[in-house]
Amino acid sequence: MSWKTRLFEIIFEAETKAGRRFDLALLILILLSLGVVMLESMPGIAARYGRELVVIEWIITLLFTVEYILRLLVVKKPLRYARSFYGVIDLLTILPSYIGLLFPASHFLVSIRALRLMRVFRILKLSHFVSEGTGIVLALKASARRIGIFLSFVLLLSTILGTIIYVAENSANPDFSSIPQSIYWAIVTITTVGYGDISPITPFGKMVASVVMLLGYAIIAVPTGIVTVELSKQFGRKDKLTESCPACGLEGHDPDARFCKFCGHAL
Repeated sequence: MSWKTRLFEIIFEAETKAGRRFDLALLILILLSLGVVMLESMPGIAARYGRELVVIEWIITLLFTVEYILRLLVVKKPLRYARSFYGVIDLLTILPSYIGLLFPASHFLVSIRALRLMRVFRILKLSHFVSEGTGIVLALKASARRIGIFLSFVLLLSTILGTIIYVAENSANPDFSSIPQSIYWAIVTITTVGYGDISPITPFGKMVASVVMLLGYAIIAVPTGIVTVELSKQFGRKDKLTESCPACGLEGHDPDARFCKFCGHAL
């Protein structure tokens, strides 16, 4: 067994003993890094232990950098892995620290590392959680066009209702000083957020507000129904494997798959 094959099993295969230990160590580093970032955002602790926290953060960043390079080295198609979901996340977890040398405020973006905690599903052999997570993503993609049309309708409706409430309230209520301000109120009300910073005072305005509130409850059900239909379609399909392709490092293959559905390499 070559060193690349051995490293691939350790880094990518959570089913092996060494692979589980590697990923668990990775998760501990991620949690430690998130803790350091949170402590750095606290003025009192940062003033007292700032230097130590910076040293710890850079040690973790260098370890993640080495790990990312190794991932690219052991796969046969590094560019395909680099463009994959996990590949992009792996890159984003190290970039903020280096960008932070030029733009200090961006350093706190290392909290993106929390996304890598998704690997825990594979480590604990809860492969059905991975497939369900993929199903949710695919369902959202399939629903994107219909949800986009629906949101356009909601925006149009908010504009109309905002204009109506502006006409009703403008002369008696200084809170509704413009149509954009009134549209803001309509959006907040129709989405049932209800900040309460603006409210109508005229009888007609209150009547319009009542209609908008009732519409809000009906509107919430529409995107929920759209996504639910797609979720039922996705979860009705076969579970996927968590085995990673040795060429591109991607996973999510069918149980009876012999070749990678992303790059065609033998599994």
